[in-house]
This record gives sequence, structure tokens and C-alpha cells, in this order.
Amino acid sequence: MTGLNVTQKLIGAHLVDGVMTPGEEIGLRIDQTLTQDATGTMVMLELEALGLDRVRTRTSVQYVDHNLLQTDERNMADHLFLRSACHRFGVWYSRPGNGVSHPTHMQRFGVPGASMVGSDSHTCAAGSLGMLAVGVGGLEVAMAMAGQPLYLTMPEIWGVRLTGTLPPWVSAKDVILEMLRRHGVEGGVGRIIEYHGPGLAALSAMDRHVIANMGAELGATTSVFPADEQVRAFLAAEGRAGDFVEILPDPGARYDVHEEIDLSVLEPLIAAPTSPGNVVPVRQVAGEDVHQVVIGSSANPGLRDFAIVATILAGRQAHPQVSVDINPSSREILADLTRMGATLDLIRAGARLHQAGCMGCIGMGQAPAVGRNSLRTVPRNFPGRSGTKEDSVWLCSPETAAAAALTGRITDPRTLPDLLGIEYPALTLPKRAVAPEGMFEPPLAPAEARRVELVKASSIGRLPDFDPLPDRLCGPVLIKLGDDVSTDEILPAGARVLPFRSDIARLAEFTFGQIDESYPARAHRAGPHVVIAGANYGQGSSREHAVIAPRYLGLRAVIAKSYARIHWQNLANFGVLALEFTDPEDYDRISQGDELSLEDLRAALERGGDLVVRDATTGADVVVRHRLSPRQIAMVLAGGQIPLIKAQTVT
Repeated sequence: MTGLNVTQKLIGAHLVDGVMTPGEEIGLRIDQTLTQDATGTMVMLELEALGLDRVRTRTSVQYVDHNLLQTDERNMADHLFLRSACHRFGVWYSRPGNGVSHPTHMQRFGVPGASMVGSDSHTCAAGSLGMLAVGVGGLEVAMAMAGQPLYLTMPEIWGVRLTGTLPPWVSAKDVILEMLRRHGVEGGVGRIIEYHGPGLAALSAMDRHVIANMGAELGATTSVFPADEQVRAFLAAEGRAGDFVEILPDPGARYDVHEEIDLSVLEPLIAAPTSPGNVVPVRQVAGEDVHQVVIGSSANPGLRDFAIVATILAGRQAHPQVSVDINPSSREILADLTRMGATLDLIRAGARLHQAGCMGCIGMGQAPAVGRNSLRTVPRNFPGRSGTKEDSVWLCSPETAAAAALTGRITDPRTLPDLLGIEYPALTLPKRAVAPEGMFEPPLAPAEARRVELVKASSIGRLPDFDPLPDRLCGPVLIKLGDDVSTDEILPAGARVLPFRSDIARLAEFTFGQIDESYPARAHRAGPHVVIAGANYGQGSSREHAVIAPRYLGLRAVIAKSYARIHWQNLANFGVLALEFTDPEDYDRISQGDELSLEDLRAALERGGDLVVRDATTGADVVVRHRLSPRQIAMVLAGGQIPLIKAQTVT
């Protein structure tokens, strides 16, 4: 009899609807939820709109990690609102400065065998502990908090067998960059990646976090690791040994797709601007000038990732032209780093120490100069994500970043022994982590929670009311986009935009600002309209604002070659019809400004099959299709999931 792999065990333990056949829709019971402040305000407004009394998950945690720069009153107002909502709905609250949600959750709440959804695409990082953790849109998190299952298309399970051990100057970031080098940003679409094999023995839980985190950049539904001795050691170091449960693949476990990586032959890799998929060996681009190095983020959040940089820089000065920015990933990591003396090594080397949080990863400070290379240990380098519209961001390991900090140019860290006499450090990390007291506010008792009033400043808006999809949809193609358009390009993050995340009317004015600043004004004039896009539309962040804002401006349908998973679901959640070209070459037959129409939409969607789009400008017909389930069709026709729920409640 064929044994089960870890993914099958996790899904099987939480399956409440459907069967584990790739391509079929399944429903999963959710144990935990994670929200962060860039998306969590909308989640809390959605809970209010749903009329929820108290969350029904085992554990729900709200983190404040994205919007930490208080340049005006809006960010703090959102923090106060989130804290009051946590008190009202029974959610743990992580205050500003506690750290990035993913490593902090792993340290304090992650439990092997649990299922979790998060309103952040890098929620998949928790797979490092043997969890089934999926990044989704905020509304799906709100539904999970209300006790509803998570529905998704059953993925293929991609088994990646690791052998060997990493050589000096190569670390976990190079493993996931190797996956991106091989497969690009769409290689994991429709798949869960499960890592197995003897090579896991030397990868710590935080090393695995690095790999699982950037599975999102492959487009994967999530990544999964076994809960083994490395996970046991991590939980013990966090004072949570009692939370460990062993979860291993059975002998003879099988996978839908197979891959193997020999860790011993990997070399330092780097993703060139402007995609995580543009991966090349560091040696091929060595010599490029560097003016900034940023260490931190959810992609390299472990104590080891900061300590290795501190040890390489210890007793030396950063190159004069390089700004070295350190973003601690959690208050706990900063405490441990300081206890080791590594914080002082970094400061003496000329590094600038910032607060624990996402910071430069999402353009919240540390924006680079135009035309100047910035090497970062972050997960994404989409155009403009750094806060600079014409940026030049490279993704690399802490070792490669440290080498650039010292030399002022992209440098293969394996050359440091000859260049500067630096041998690869042998790190000794504390066996027990420092967990600062009072980091989290626990949920209030139900009776006390019911008396809490939500704290809403004038900057806290409300969810717009969206009308049903008309049976006849007519409108212009307001913008035509290419391949791999990210949610950062649809609706930017960063210090200029995110303070308005709770005010959709104001936020919508930034829609497609990275690509065409005229879009909002043209949308106001056009009313209902269509967007045409290439392949992998909506990659990147899970933020549902990238749907809500254009929907507020009149977007009713998107026709694309293909979609990123989370954005595709977010479109359905808010009543935007997501269609795909049956023949990708038809993409070239439609131009921006063309007037399109679709007739008898309700009947066409419910009977399934192809739909015909009439281009009134050219007189041509284009055949399109959808991949919506009956559940999703009902949402789109109603104008979104919340209007559908309200209609069902009334009837």
C-alpha cells in the first residue's frame, strides 16, 4: 500500500468537503489565522459587515508590522482600530515593534499539524513547522475567522528531494533561488511544494522558513516540510517543547511531480531586477556597483541570518558608498542578537538599525536612489515595490549582501577569503531564545469583549457596497497590461499609499499608478470597464485592495492569459469576473480603448463552457472561458461574497 506524504496527511486531517484529486475544489477546516495591518483593517471591517460576534478559530492573531512609519495620524489611528477590533472579536494583538508576522508567529504560535490562513501571501512560511499554511485574501480570512471552511482547488503535490549539505558561503536563500532559477515565477502554480530527503537534516527550522516563504514567488499554493527533530529543537528553544508533534512522510510516500536538488553543488545566486525569477549566479554579475544593502524581512528572518552578517562585518567598516540597513525581523531576534554582542558589531561597522518590521521590503522607508543597485534579503523585487519607481533591487542571501556591504559591489562571497582574508564564520547561536514579556495582548473574555466599541477615526472608512453583475456587460478596455503584472503595480504599497488603506475612495486614486497614472481619472469618467492582461496577472501580495480599489472605480471584468492564484480568488470575492483567453493569441486582437460586451452572462456562466466577447470597435468576436466553481459563480453574480451572504440571510 502506498504511504501518505506530509501534505496529504495535513489536508486529510482538515478536509471537510471534496476529495484530494488535483483540480477539484476542496474545503478545509482552519485552525489558525494571521492578519497584518496592511490587510487586517479590511478584515476587521469585513467581520463587522458580517455581523460576527466572536472568532471561531482556535487561534487568531493580528500583527502590526507593515505600517510602522507614523508620518501622519493615519497609521496610529489604524493601530488603535485594530487593537479595539481584537478586543471586540477575540483576537490576539501583536503591538508595533514586535516584529514581522511570519517569524513572530512561528516563534510564539506555530504548531505542527495545524492549518492556517493569512491575509499575507507569505503565510506559507509556516510550512517550515509542518503546518498547512496558505496565503489568501482578507475576505477569505474573515470567513475562516467566522468558522467557514477555506475553499481552494486541490493542488498537485510537488516533491522536492534534498540531498547533500550546503557548502560554505551558500545558505537557505540560495536553495529557493535555485528553485526560481529552474522554474520561474509561475513554476509552482497549482502545486504544493513538499521538501523531503536526507538533505533536510542540516536545515534548521528557520532555514526552512526562508525556503517556504519564497515558495510564494514560485506561485505555489504553499510549501510543506516535515515536523522532525529540527522542528522539535526550534520549539524547545522557544520554550514550547510541548507543542511538538512529529509528522513525517510514510515509507513509500508518492508525489505527483518529482524534483531533486543536491545541496552540495549549489553556489551563491542572486535575482536581478525586476523579478524574483531573474536568477543568475552571483559570479556572473560580480563587479556591479552597490549603494545599498538591506538585511531583514520575512524571507531571511532568523537569528542566524543577522548573526552571519554581523560576524562577517565584525571589526571592519562598510564601504563608504554603501548604506547598510538592518531591519530586525522580531523583538525576540533583536534581543538575542544584542545578547550575542552582534548588534554592537553591526553598529560599529556602520550599519543603521531600524525597528522590527517589514520596513524596506514593502517600501516603508529605505527607498533606494534611482539607478543605484540595492541588494536585499527580501522576497520580492517587483518594479517600484521598494518605494522608488525606477528602482534596481536585487535579491540575495545574507552572505552575498554582507560581501557587497564591504566591497561596494556585487561580490561572490566565496572570494572573501582571498579579497579580505575573511573565512566562513562558524556560528554559535544561543540554545534558548529570549522571549520579551508582554509582547501580545490575549483575547478578552466573551462578556468583556461584547462591551468593546470599535475605535474608528475619520480615516477609517467602510466597505463599499457593490452591486450584482449585470446580465449584459458593456464597457471599454481601460488599460491593457503585459505579463507578470504584480499587485504592487496594480495598487502600490509603501509609505505614500498604505496610510490610506482603510479609506477605499482615497486609496483608489493610486490604482495602476506605477503603470498609468491617468487610470483613476479615466475610470471615473468611463464607469463600468474591462482590463486586459497577459500571463500570471496579479502575482505577489495577497492584498485584496488591489481588487477592491479598481472595483470601486468601475472594474467589472478582467480578461487575461492566466492569473496568480490569490488575485484570481480575490476577484471573485468582490464580484469581478475573471476570464481567460481560450486562444492566447487573441490577446493581440484587443486594444486599449476597444468597446467590449458580453451578453446573457448569468446563463452563460451557469451552463459552463466558453463565453463570447464582442469587440464593437473591430467587429470581432473573441472566445474566452472561466475556471469558476458554482460557489464562485454565485459570488460573482451577487457582486461579491458579502452581498451574497447578505442576500442569503435575507431569504
